[in-house]
Amino acid sequence: MALLFSLSSFTTYNIADNKEILTELEMMRLTDHVSEIKTFTSTNRGYSKKIAFLVDMKIKSGKNRFFVYDLENNKIIDQGLVAHGSGSETGIKGDILQFSNAPNSNCTSLGRYSIEKSYKGVFGKAFRLSGLDQTNNNALKRAIVLHCYKEVPDDEKEYYIINSHGCPMVSEMFFKRLEKIIDSSDSKIMLSVYY
Repeated sequence: MALLFSLSSFTTYNIADNKEILTELEMMRLTDHVSEIKTFTSTNRGYSKKIAFLVDMKIKSGKNRFFVYDLENNKIIDQGLVAHGSGSETGIKGDILQFSNAPNSNCTSLGRYSIEKSYKGVFGKAFRLSGLDQTNNNALKRAIVLHCYKEVPDDEKEYYIINSHGCPMVSEMFFKRLEKIIDSSDSKIMLSVYY
């Protein structure tokens, strides 16, 4: 039995053109948060029942951890790298992160976000994020937005990528794909950031 358990803990899931490999534990975490999103969108009008974005902050920043999820067909349809806030670093580089909702903390905040209207800012087009939980309800006040930055790589790396000031920051190429999804959606898309 112990052997069976230890073997199953190394099970991987190949998703989206074999680029994405999730461990069983990562897949369980993702599935739990997908269930929360489905429950929320079933009782709250105005939110997409088709697409959701999920970010697993337990996955190292050099690996794909931002997932575009098809809620209707229950599958990941795209993924990419995403930076976490520099304030989330604890000195154990990327391995143990801390999270905060406090202004000027430069931390990533965990929780569910509503992706709001875009605007032109320092990094070009960006999408405002409205925090829906106690853990991230200062997002608008903190100017936490979904944006791209040229220093975020397009492909997975063996090292940690650049940090943000608390925003989910992605590569320019990945942002273009996300932007198409957000702009073509007739309802708000939810983003769930978890650890």
